[in-house]
Amino acid sequence: MKLLTSAILVLALSLPCFSQTREQGPWWPSQWGADDQAGASNRITAETILKAVQLVKTGKVYELGQIYERGMPLFGERTYAMIIPGSPTGGPFGENNMLMYFDEFLCAEIGQVGTQFDGLAHIGTRMEMADGSIQDVFYNGVTADEMATPYGVTKLGIEHVRSFVTRGVLIDIAGYKGVEHLDHSYEVTVADIRGSLARQGMAESSIQEGDALLFNYGWSKLWKDPETYNTNPPGIGMEASEWIISMKPSMIGSDQWTTEVVGLPGPSGTHHQERHLQLGEHGL
Repeated sequence: MKLLTSAILVLALSLPCFSQTREQGPWWPSQWGADDQAGASNRITAETILKAVQLVKTGKVYELGQIYERGMPLFGERTYAMIIPGSPTGGPFGENNMLMYFDEFLCAEIGQVGTQFDGLAHIGTRMEMADGSIQDVFYNGVTADEMATPYGVTKLGIEHVRSFVTRGVLIDIAGYKGVEHLDHSYEVTVADIRGSLARQGMAESSIQEGDALLFNYGWSKLWKDPETYNTNPPGIGMEASEWIISMKPSMIGSDQWTTEVVGLPGPSGTHHQERHLQLGEHGL
């Protein structure tokens, strides 16, 4: 599963990139200010939080993450391991020599694994600036030179994103299509989104600024089959990305690893980075 958080609908990859500066470019400064590092999470306000909590009727909790475990889908040489070195960690203690505990474990991973939240330092684009320099530019015009270190980013870190207490809107594409899961490389259209909402008894106009839009492609049913899960998942395309941006959500997410469609043949298949960049420009 991938969660993504997000400012003009202009794709830098298709622009003649000669006039932008650090202070002014095709998608920066952000609508939330030149120093903003929170992106679309700024849409979560005290008012949206109060509206969201008033919706709670039963207290039922829905799990959005997958369990981190051996054998889960991984890419390439990425790894995940959790090991308890010995047992018990401590003890026995006490007068009766009966108290013991488990406390120590080793957890290691290489690369992005499992359910994750992509921050605003995740996707950028290489651009030529007005001074002729080539820069890798991210949300709000922040460059890699400004933020990248071997020990993490100094700007656009996930710690700057606001807390997410907001209304979640499930958009059940698989249910609308009447399938267990969508086909490989199926591009979800705006018509699919509208059809799903109608099937769920929701009007498109009922989506509110600051909502979290969560897409069900049925892809999580393939979690136990890593090779199939990792291969060309379905997802949103350029058209659906534009619709999402127009809805002004605080976050989008899905049950596959990109949220966007992967592996379309021909020119459409080259749009993965552009879709991701398009959403990142808007702080999503």
